[in-house]
Amino acid sequence: MTVWDRPEPPTRPVPLDRERIVAAAVALADEGGLDAVSLRKVAGRLGAGPMRLYGYISTKEELFDLMVDEVYGEILPEEQPGDWRDALSVLAHRTRQAALRHEWLADLLGRRPALGPNGLAVSEATLAALDGLADIDTVMRAVETVSAYFTGAIRREITNLRAERTTGLSKHDWQRAHGPHLTKMLATGRFPALAKAVHDGTDVDAETSFATGLDWVLDAVATKLTRPSM
Repeated sequence: MTVWDRPEPPTRPVPLDRERIVAAAVALADEGGLDAVSLRKVAGRLGAGPMRLYGYISTKEELFDLMVDEVYGEILPEEQPGDWRDALSVLAHRTRQAALRHEWLADLLGRRPALGPNGLAVSEATLAALDGLADIDTVMRAVETVSAYFTGAIRREITNLRAERTTGLSKHDWQRAHGPHLTKMLATGRFPALAKAVHDGTDVDAETSFATGLDWVLDAVATKLTRPSM
């Protein structure tokens, strides 16, 4: 029996339910990452004994599943996007925005499919937008391809944000600090392609980079999504 199927126990003596437990866990993760989340710490925040939580949640993995589904409620579009491209673009951008609000989400993206009600609703809305455009295997590969792109891009962005906090150096501070070494290495002439990228490439912010890469991936997917001939 999964956490989604298991009934909740009575609420006495301290009023508890999975909604309150998940809200407390999300707050802890927002403050200190997934390492800050444990059943003991969640129970402490709720003023309950740790053993009380086991009536609602069996393992920390189940708690993570519930937390992810809670955030999928933020990702779920308020209304059905107009077409498949809008649907996949909305999914990508809303996932990125949710991860920027809840950085720990980046650590849990790409795991096994989310089977909670919000996760299933997001999958349904996404697949419904692509229904009839190609055979189901092609549709699934299209969704997987876009998901692989935005998962990787989000993880990279969150990793950079964490590095800035850990080191105290912004992206440009880090570049200035390592500039002399890179300049020396490029001057050897051993890295001409890299030198061209460094000297002639345009520096863009994370949001622009994400949106541009997403558009390119969607362009590629579009070549595979053709309506079957009647």
